Amino acid sequence: MRADLGGIGAALGLVPVTELRFAGALPSCFAVTELSGASVAAVGDAVAALCAGLGLPVGSGAVDARLAALWFDRSIAPEGWSLPPIWDALAGDYPAKGGWIRLHTNLPHHRDAALSVLGCAARREAVAEALRGWDPHELEGRIAAAGGVSAAMRDRAAWAAHPQGAAVAAEPLVGFGDTREVAPRDWGGAPGRPLAGLRVLDLTRVLAGPVCTRGLAGVGAEVLRIDPPGWDEPNVVPDITLGKRCARLDLRVAEDRAVFDGLLAQADVLVHGYRPGALEGLGLGDAARAGIAPRAVDAALCAYGWTGPWAGRRGFDSLVQMSAGIAAEGQARAGAEKPVPLPVQALDHATGYLMAAAVVGELARGRAGQGLRPLRLSLARTAELLAGMTPGVQGAMAAATPADYADGVERTVWGVARRLRPALEIDGVPMHWERPAAALGSSAPVWP
Repeated sequence: MRADLGGIGAALGLVPVTELRFAGALPSCFAVTELSGASVAAVGDAVAALCAGLGLPVGSGAVDARLAALWFDRSIAPEGWSLPPIWDALAGDYPAKGGWIRLHTNLPHHRDAALSVLGCAARREAVAEALRGWDPHELEGRIAAAGGVSAAMRDRAAWAAHPQGAAVAAEPLVGFGDTREVAPRDWGGAPGRPLAGLRVLDLTRVLAGPVCTRGLAGVGAEVLRIDPPGWDEPNVVPDITLGKRCARLDLRVAEDRAVFDGLLAQADVLVHGYRPGALEGLGLGDAARAGIAPRAVDAALCAYGWTGPWAGRRGFDSLVQMSAGIAAEGQARAGAEKPVPLPVQALDHATGYLMAAAVVGELARGRAGQGLRPLRLSLARTAELLAGMTPGVQGAMAAATPADYADGVERTVWGVARRLRPALEIDGVPMHWERPAAALGSSAPVWP
């Protein structure tokens, strides 16, 4: 089975060459399994196009959509050690006055911001009691103004009528900026590893951006992730730093900024997930980045879209699901008493794979002499893609089994682990990672 589901390949200008194979679906009223398979297939289509342009051998491709959906959950299975919980104790959905609101408190400063507005103790029972007196729509604005993140639940009609929902619906799935008449550096590439020698500078957090760069590493890219001092994401780092080196720099410090500028000047791809305007505040706006690295692909992502009143709002997958009507639709279809989110963080993962496909496609375009364009994607626009897809796969999808994991073990700093087999298989281009998952700050900020 192969279809260009949701117009993904068409949006990226790709010819579908990757077959999609389904074996049941995740439980959802949305086409989550179809989206997972199609977004991974878009990476395969882009890799095939790049190989053809580079004169590298490549055969047909296939995506195991069940494995793709499993990667949308967690790809790593620790042996003899445990991953931290995904959610903070205060995170989650709460009833409020006239509706529901979701708090996202995984990061300490976001937790503190929510508590400062609620004026209550850091106990779930106290938070629940405080929330009962708040209008959820008023509260989400107050928490955002305090530097926190939350989302009132809206249905699809309310989101379509909201100024931000309307703005996002008018945006393309992948936004392309003005073409720069330049070609990417000849990074090399090799049979079976078309991105070997490609330098990817990763300024992203949590899931969507790291999923993109993890995918690029899987076909040979040299990925260097940069985090500020003190930053950590212990609940996701073992999953999403696969194949990467991770360093720390404080871009507000002159010495570190000089190091970063040197890294960027040598990069072939920059992937960043800062809110719109945030890099400008660091003196790294569009023009500055293009001046430092004129031959690099610049790929950006955000939560709520690039236009509209919420373009600068912080957000995460679970919050966009609440805002964009996905959790409400799940609740209505299930006849449930509370919001029903997607079974996995599908907006994050799908956006990450779409971003990887767009980057590879842009590299192919640049090598063909068509110039380079900056790329923009958002979780909210991917939510619109998902909402427009029709579920068609029948039957329940089986949970992961030992046979779904790759041979051998991954020796990480935390302990031995098993990793899911790649969902994407391309004849002549086996997807694999040359480095195990690494702790943040475990490498020096230098290119090899």
